[in-house]
Amino acid sequence: MKITDVQAILLSYRLPQPLKLPFYGGLRTIIKRDAMIVRIETDKGLKGFAPGPAHEAAATEINGPIRQSLIGKDPLHITSSPVVQMALLDLKAQFEVCPISTLLGGAKRSSIKLYGSGGMYMPPQKYADEAAAIATMGFSAYKMRPGLGPDDDLKTVELMRKAVGPDVGLMVDAHTWWRMGDRSYTPQIIEQLARSMAPYNLTWLEEPLPPDDHVAYEKLHQKKIVPLATGEHEHSESGFDDLIFRNAAGYLQMDLLCQGGFDTANRLFAKIQKHDLRFAFHSWGNTFEVLAAAHLGVCWPENVVEWLEYPCYSNFGRPGMYPFPLSDEILSDPLKIRAGRLHIPTRPGWGIAIDEKVLDKYPFIPGPWSFFQLDSPRQTVAVTGDHSVKWIQQ
Repeated sequence: MKITDVQAILLSYRLPQPLKLPFYGGLRTIIKRDAMIVRIETDKGLKGFAPGPAHEAAATEINGPIRQSLIGKDPLHITSSPVVQMALLDLKAQFEVCPISTLLGGAKRSSIKLYGSGGMYMPPQKYADEAAAIATMGFSAYKMRPGLGPDDDLKTVELMRKAVGPDVGLMVDAHTWWRMGDRSYTPQIIEQLARSMAPYNLTWLEEPLPPDDHVAYEKLHQKKIVPLATGEHEHSESGFDDLIFRNAAGYLQMDLLCQGGFDTANRLFAKIQKHDLRFAFHSWGNTFEVLAAAHLGVCWPENVVEWLEYPCYSNFGRPGMYPFPLSDEILSDPLKIRAGRLHIPTRPGWGIAIDEKVLDKYPFIPGPWSFFQLDSPRQTVAVTGDHSVKWIQQ
């Protein structure tokens, strides 16, 4: 079998209207959401697919030098960059008539725990209402993104806990706190907020400090106020090693598509297991990305790989952030989610086919998908592509 073509295909869904979300330090505007599908074709008619980091630089790399290095090769006996390697694994799993999880070490369980991820810049009661709605869908935990100012952020946590009761997990993704320009929360405010939120039993407080300041995380984590989570902005494996060495957080996170793929993740999981930490997948794109992470996650016990992020979009009348129908339509069948757990398909490859009709339905729209307008200093910051890149300035 020989590879005849390799393509990274970018896709976009434009929101019906730009979504304007005021926050404590300015205004965020979301205009679209993007996705990438990597497709490898062979002379035997098999196609391998993988989700990819949805930005033009990655597509250019895959469609250029990576494609040229793979054309004519046997897909069963080569390696490549992490995202393309996922598509090669899909081909191999189809050829060997097994699920991808089998090639990743073998599933140790049939399902993985999901948390519903939503909550973007809205009044405190709206967060509480969304938390309750997502809990009603069966998710055992809900993650939100604050940014209303310290007082209203605390009020939001209080109202969410009242809305969902004591048994639903609450995650606070505080990365906005260092994205507010001159109004970003100081370390002192962050620590006080953590202490004030602690009685509401957070599952974790995510990225409350600039993610490259590992020393600050180490100091805050040692105070054992609330569980901390970080990792999705690390640019190298050595960054994760340093977080582990410092015992800087209870939960480490990574995104498979932009932080090293399956091989890096497996090495990280082994270290997490050795140091009695926990892992939670960052998965902020679409259902294909969730499925890919799940195939790897079930190859590890739940006391190592505990959580998988499931982004909740308001598709088809469901509660969630905003519509992103491409996220659901990218797979030919819906994910099997019962009682807040994703059950892994056992058919060959990913176990669910990619619906190639989306390639024509959602043509790519170049440019950033989101903008932050900061009040002070006055500036506009554009966000494009993967989530391991902090900012792209315009």
